[in-house]
Formats: sequence, structure tokens, C-alpha cells
Amino acid sequence: MENNQDLTDLLALDLGVNILNRRPYAKEVFKWQDMDLLPHSSADTLLCEIFEWNGRNWRTTENNLIGFLFSGDLLNTVKEQLINTPKHPALIPDFEFTKDSMEEYGLSLPSLFNIGVNGNIKNAKSFSVRVNGVTKSRVTNIDSPGIEILRSYSQFTQDQSKTYRKNIKFNYLSTSLFYAESVEIFLEKESGVGLDVSFQTTNVEVDAKIDTDTKKHFVLKYSGNQAPFAAKFTKGKDFNIS
Repeated sequence: MENNQDLTDLLALDLGVNILNRRPYAKEVFKWQDMDLLPHSSADTLLCEIFEWNGRNWRTTENNLIGFLFSGDLLNTVKEQLINTPKHPALIPDFEFTKDSMEEYGLSLPSLFNIGVNGNIKNAKSFSVRVNGVTKSRVTNIDSPGIEILRSYSQFTQDQSKTYRKNIKFNYLSTSLFYAESVEIFLEKESGVGLDVSFQTTNVEVDAKIDTDTKKHFVLKYSGNQAPFAAKFTKGKDFNIS
């Protein structure tokens, strides 16, 4: 398996960028993998959730494709299969959200990793979130429940074309979800500046490397049922129904 440097070199080559003595930036990784930040972080976010795109932001419709395709015991079975879809190494290098990118994404970004920011990020001398050990789950046409979903979806588009057009055809499905094994928070600020970070500790192992009034470095390692932070979205009409 490629290590971080191999993957970083491959990313740099594919994108035509120079990455020297730094981690790849989140924007570079997202462009390379054609992935996007989720608009919210929740452990019950499943593959095949339906999202809208308004030209600037993603928004969940609170619906999942399988709710249109199945019912009763079969729906519960497929839901459990989605919940238990295995996660595999995503084969992307560990990367970093810088202060600038966090300002651009807004406070929603740290919250995707259950990190709370108390105060204005702009008041930090430096602030970054490093993402380590990314894994991915995905829907495929060779594994359950992808086989059943794709077969039923093909029939659904024909039998319930009005519902399909209204709810799915022009919206987007989360066909891959990305998870972090751990993240590192780096915060440096002037003494007395009202800026701090907090985080949930349920299923999170916290290692405080540095924790002073002006400098903080925490490592958060996740376990249990993780919440995804990013996804690969596929337009409903382009979902593979062959």
C-alpha cells in the first residue's frame, strides 16, 4: 500500500501542483478525489442519502433512496446492510484544513469532526485541522446492498417515473462516504484573545499534546460508530442503473 509520501506525490503529479514540506491542503485532496464536504456531521448519515445543490452549498433532503425503493422487513434489512457497509482505506494522503480554508468553509467545518469553536477563527494567529487515516465506504454493483439497490432503482425509474423525477433525478446521492481515523487541532493565539476549542468525548480518545492559554495541540482519535465528514455525490439520473 502506498504511504503518505507516495500518495502526496501522486496527487501533486495529477493536479500539477508543487507540494514541498507540507501536507496537501483539503482543497487539493477534494479536487483530486472529486469529493465534497458534507453539510452536517451525523453518525446516522448513510450511503444513498439524497442531497440538493443550490449552486453554493449542499443540503440534505432528509430522505434516503432506499426509502423509495423498499418497505417493511426488506427496508430494514437493506438499512442494516448500509449501516454495516465496510470501510476501507481511501488511499488519499493525510491532509490539512488551514485557517484560510476554515474561514472560507465557516464554522460548519470543525463541527464535522465534533469540534466546537468558541470565538472567531479570524482572531487566531494560526489555526489548522489535520485529518489522518481517511477511510471510505461506498455503494458498488458487485456487493450487497448495492446489487439490490441498483436492481430496484432501475425498476423504480420506470414504474414510478413521477416520484423519481420529483425527488431523485435532479438531486444527488451520496455514493461514497469518507471518515477520519483521527484529527489534530492546532491553535495559536495572543494571550487574552477569546478563542477556544471544545469537543465531544464520546467514542473519542483525546491526547492533549499542548494546552496553554496561547497554544493548543489536541489529537482526537475516533472509535465506535463514526460520523462521515465528506462524500462523493452522484446525480440521480447518472446513478448506475445498468
